[in-house]
Amino acid sequence: MNLIVHHLNHSRSQRLLWLLEELELPCEIRFYERNKATMLAPPELKKVHPLGKSPVLEDGPLKLVETGAICEYLVDKTGRLGPTDPGEGLRNYRQFMHYAEGSVMPNLLLMLAMSKVPLIGKVAVKKVQPMVDVHLDYVEQVLASRPWFAGKAMTAADIMMSFPLEAAVSRAGLGPSRPATMAWLKKIHARPAYQAALKKGGEYAYA
Repeated sequence: MNLIVHHLNHSRSQRLLWLLEELELPCEIRFYERNKATMLAPPELKKVHPLGKSPVLEDGPLKLVETGAICEYLVDKTGRLGPTDPGEGLRNYRQFMHYAEGSVMPNLLLMLAMSKVPLIGKVAVKKVQPMVDVHLDYVEQVLASRPWFAGKAMTAADIMMSFPLEAAVSRAGLGPSRPATMAWLKKIHARPAYQAALKKGGEYAYA
């Protein structure tokens, strides 16, 4: 595979670099920097894909966006880091592969957007926090019942869940009151592949 990753600093694309390290797949990383004033992606990314977002994975003539879709593509292609249990493990895996971006991240992004609004922003953030807490409590319940999101083994679902939970530590009050989640974060941060991806990816505020 001749893989190219279009990688934006401080972003979801760090998960893809981690996945590639876990799968032991070499890749070329093309780096893009956020605008320091607005924290938006640079316009150069629109030359890669019309959405102007990261990550983008190129595999020969194929070009993919959306982290979840990219993860599923690489899991299918390598046969690794998918669910090992065809029953409940498969259902858990599918759920959390989509839950990360479909349920958790929208609330965190709303909190971030509201926090930047003068005066009224603090009030809005307080109203969004209970919605975020529902998800953080649910995640805590899951991780208190099993070591990984899909079951007994780490899968790509854990990689997908890493970014929203890392972001929740800095944006949404995730901390010691949810010990199972914090223990899970500590566990993934200690993985050699995670550490190798950090060295390759550059600036990442959420590790």
